Amino acid sequence: MAYYVGADIGGTTVKLAFITEKGQIVHKWEISTNIHNNGEEIPKEIVYSIETKMQELRIPKEELLGLGAGAPGYVNTNTGLVYEAVNVGWKNFNLKDKLSQRLQIPVYVTNDANLAALGEYWVGAGRNIDHLITVTLGTGVGGGIVVNGQVVNGIDGSGGEIGHVVVTPNDGPTCNCGRRGCIETYASATGIARQGLEEVVKPVDTSLKNIFATTGTLTAKDIFEQAKDGDLVSKQIVENTTNLLGIMLANLATIINPGVIIIGGGVSKAKDTLLNPLKRAFEKYCLDHAFHNCEITIAQLGNDAGVVGAAYYVKQHMNKK
Repeated sequence: MAYYVGADIGGTTVKLAFITEKGQIVHKWEISTNIHNNGEEIPKEIVYSIETKMQELRIPKEELLGLGAGAPGYVNTNTGLVYEAVNVGWKNFNLKDKLSQRLQIPVYVTNDANLAALGEYWVGAGRNIDHLITVTLGTGVGGGIVVNGQVVNGIDGSGGEIGHVVVTPNDGPTCNCGRRGCIETYASATGIARQGLEEVVKPVDTSLKNIFATTGTLTAKDIFEQAKDGDLVSKQIVENTTNLLGIMLANLATIINPGVIIIGGGVSKAKDTLLNPLKRAFEKYCLDHAFHNCEITIAQLGNDAGVVGAAYYVKQHMNKK
């Protein structure tokens, strides 16, 4: 039996898995992300965990085809250098070299959101669709673009940064990237919650005030639930968010002409409360031909998308040889 190893590195945990050549997860597990000392120990701990699992499952090293790793930041896909990954403390960190030197198998590194797109393309909601867009609505807005079956990395690995498409030029909240009006400031779970908090301090009638008075905070989940129950302020927040998201996706679709747009991340759990107004906005702004050839759907792989995509990234590179 031959296996790919997938590693999805996040600020809190590293998700790991052994995956078959057909995309089936044989075994998956997590380890804590050690961000001490600017994340210097992370590669060593990943390799140690993989080797421990190999012994536990009696998998000989010769059965490992390669390791794919997703990093939460900008990555030079040619060298495996992570330019910057704020959540784990990396800056000009050669992740590929540090992993391959220890594990002694082929290693391929790219951005974690791009790997999630590849996972959905391989065995998820985008299976057999060679042109697709994935959008991950979580704490931030991530995404990946697949064209002709290949993820778009760009000249230096920063391609497909969907979260930083500007939808309100020179207006709106300041993004973590330093600019104003990025879609991440509106359509992330954080951005949706911010819109709710801005409303509860106004003299408007909304059920969000009761939630805020009880818990001292608001979440995107609260807003979608209240919108579903008919709260007008919550419905307006959802409408505004999906309108801006629809503009962004319509513009991308005009360029890429995808067969499917896949929505993932925690916010996607709102399902039809999110999808229905998003589809209306997408239709409103999209070029007619691009709209009629594109489906918008919820991601299928959930938290497994990154490790599955990491395995497929290795598969693609091995097939090129």
